[in-house]
Amino acid sequence: MRVLGIDPGLRNMGWGVIEVAGSRISHVANGVCRSEGEELATRLLSLHRQLTAVFETYRPDTAAVEQTFVNKDGAGTLKLGQARGIAMLVPAQAGLPVGEYAPNAVKKAVVGVGHADKNQVAHMVKVQLPGVQLAGPDAADALAIAICHSFHAQSAGSLAKALAKATA
Repeated sequence: MRVLGIDPGLRNMGWGVIEVAGSRISHVANGVCRSEGEELATRLLSLHRQLTAVFETYRPDTAAVEQTFVNKDGAGTLKLGQARGIAMLVPAQAGLPVGEYAPNAVKKAVVGVGHADKNQVAHMVKVQLPGVQLAGPDAADALAIAICHSFHAQSAGSLAKALAKATA
């Protein structure tokens, strides 16, 4: 299973692709889509085009996006929500299911602690994906989201198999 994690942002949208085979995960690629232009609509279009190119290149089977948290700046939160909309739209256009995870859930899955800082997340991503060269903190977060999603997908698959076996 190929998993794409997306860390939504209006300036920098991190992305990371991993391959999952049983309990093994391996790094495929990671990067950052950087918005171009001055106007909001132009920036969103730029992110959409770049993320669509990532999909066309890496052909993921599933995707996951980090949920937006509300901060003190309402206008900033709204703009981040619009970027998150792009992050959810592109996988949906490809017909993929999209998982959504709170930042603390991602940190807990990857680091073991829900309030880990960005350095701890990046470190644990490097531990779980040996040899990975991170394109930046946004890409590290995106890989962490992909790893979190792979853990949840595996446990959901195991549960479905157990239920099918129990009802057979």
